[in-house]
Amino acid sequence: MESKRQQKFASLLQQDLAAVFQRDLPHLFPGLPPGISTVRISPDLGVARIYLSSLLASNGSTMLEQVRDNSKIIRQALAKRIRKQVRIIPELVFFLDDSAAYAAHMDAVLGTLDIPATTPEDANDPKTEDKGPAARPKLFADEDE
Repeated sequence: MESKRQQKFASLLQQDLAAVFQRDLPHLFPGLPPGISTVRISPDLGVARIYLSSLLASNGSTMLEQVRDNSKIIRQALAKRIRKQVRIIPELVFFLDDSAAYAAHMDAVLGTLDIPATTPEDANDPKTEDKGPAARPKLFADEDE
């Protein structure tokens, strides 16, 4: 579980990295800049694990390689933005966030399931009608019903 300090720092990094991708370094990413879905910070605030979403990008792996190749430039641009707020600029480690692709896959799997729908006729069918609560078993021989 992350501490409040880690959460605040992760939020700061997420906002500033998005600004770096969109405003400071748009020339590195032709088309749409990568989206940042999650930022996780180590307890010593020295390493930031950044998960990039590839919803709008056509190929996520090429986008990830492009970001990893330019990670030094990205870290320098981030340092210019947050240098007055933090002591140490964290090392940036980028990962591809495939949770949206997984959700789409699970949606497709659930869409192919054949689940019979219950209809109002089934509710009135005497075969499926509820008989009420089950009878209570007798615990003692002299117990009356």
